[in-house]
Amino acid sequence: MWKQKKFYFIIFFLLAAVFSINRFMSKREIPVLNYHEINNTNHTVLALSTQEFTTQMKYLNDNGYTTITPDQLFNYLQNGVPLPPNPVLITFDDGYEDNYTNAYPILKQYHLQAAIFLISHYIGYNNYLSWQDINKMRDTITFEGHTFNHPYLNKINNDNELQKQLLDSKLDLEKHLGYHIDCLAYPYGAYNQHVISLLKKDGYRAAFTVNLGDDAKRDDMYQLNRIPVFQAYSHTFIRFWLDLHFPYFMRVAANTHLNFPI
Repeated sequence: MWKQKKFYFIIFFLLAAVFSINRFMSKREIPVLNYHEINNTNHTVLALSTQEFTTQMKYLNDNGYTTITPDQLFNYLQNGVPLPPNPVLITFDDGYEDNYTNAYPILKQYHLQAAIFLISHYIGYNNYLSWQDINKMRDTITFEGHTFNHPYLNKINNDNELQKQLLDSKLDLEKHLGYHIDCLAYPYGAYNQHVISLLKKDGYRAAFTVNLGDDAKRDDMYQLNRIPVFQAYSHTFIRFWLDLHFPYFMRVAANTHLNFPI
């Protein structure tokens, strides 16, 4: 069994090396990391320990990564506006309270920016960010949309309900934040072409999925990839490193049920 796994490892990394050479010789692709909860107590499928998050942020800082905002990413993808060296976008979905109590101090320690996608109806609820928390983080965090109450958008057949999820929540966030909400993160990564058409109509510039991959100029702005960093993926530092550097190969490995002993 180990010989078989060793063979898969060798093939995987040979392919990854070829892919990386081709990637750097062609188009620049940008990683977008996706987190949810950061704590040592909940142990949910969406949680990452504070220690592991610290290790990952330290790696980005020590290896010359520069964090960017969603607008910087979109300006590059759409208009070719130059990015700083080694760009990476850090995102959080849902807006959990521990994003303020745990993740925010770590981000500040390593001088990193991030974006949090807020569920507008959950702001102020137990275990979620309050407006007071949000306002305190605005020196480091950009806030974007994650619908009104986090439904499967592709299962909603009523346009009035979709407007509540997409437009009404967007306007509510804009009222409190005082700036234009440019992008959405799809709850559960679920969407369809009708949802995309409404996003365009409602003034969204882009939307993020949870599909493992990075983003390049050729990509659809309403189907942008991210790199999920969840406990559900049995994350260790080596898994984080592989996903960051070889996201498409890791997606292929996951889709083909090729399990690496990491």
